[in-house]
Amino acid sequence: MENSEKRFLELADRAEQRCYTTFSDFLNMEEESVLSALHFNISYRLYGGYDGAERCISAFGYDLEDAEFPISIIQAEPASPKFADKLSHRDFLGSLMGLGIKREVLGDIVIADNIGYIFCLSTIAEYIVRELSKVCHTIVRCSIVYKLPDSAVKKPETEQLVTASERLDVITSAVYNLSRSAVKELFVARKIYVNSRLCENFSYIPKTNDIVSVRGKGRFVYNGVLGKTKKSRNIISVGVYR
Repeated sequence: MENSEKRFLELADRAEQRCYTTFSDFLNMEEESVLSALHFNISYRLYGGYDGAERCISAFGYDLEDAEFPISIIQAEPASPKFADKLSHRDFLGSLMGLGIKREVLGDIVIADNIGYIFCLSTIAEYIVRELSKVCHTIVRCSIVYKLPDSAVKKPETEQLVTASERLDVITSAVYNLSRSAVKELFVARKIYVNSRLCENFSYIPKTNDIVSVRGKGRFVYNGVLGKTKKSRNIISVGVYR
């Protein structure tokens, strides 16, 4: 991740020296974790085109709340919905990779009602609209839209769980119905992130509203302890993205 660190420092330095906003490409969780561990003389903000996006662009500069991130949204819908395949994230990503598009120019791919909403750098948007004509065996029509439909935004499902403690490994085990040893393997494999920052501490106690990402499993929001059972076990609340 040394190249990522160097790139972030260069972007921050350029924004500070020239007094304008600079932007990175889309970052994965590992890169976001590297970013969060660095210290800058200037502010930065992560945004992926909608609230809760996993892959985000980092902006460096001043007045970042008003920054216009160079993100476009491509709507890719089957030309004949009745005869379309059931399209997955992997199908859309594979078709985009097949066009020679690099992963770092692509953000999240959200699927709703078999329609793909592809977040990408604005510089590549017209190319995708022009060239992406088939996903798997399905002919698609592409267009630029300016907002992700409300129906496409995943909302966490609130669940109540009973756990022996508030340790992150215990909570993760309960959320995904995994053994403690399986969860520890996820920690060792560096697959667990809290608020986009790598977490390697099994016994970390999450704070209310912490967002926990488990690569290969999904994400959940920790809502805190609601109470105790008669046997003094915790009744906790989580919001799980299914």
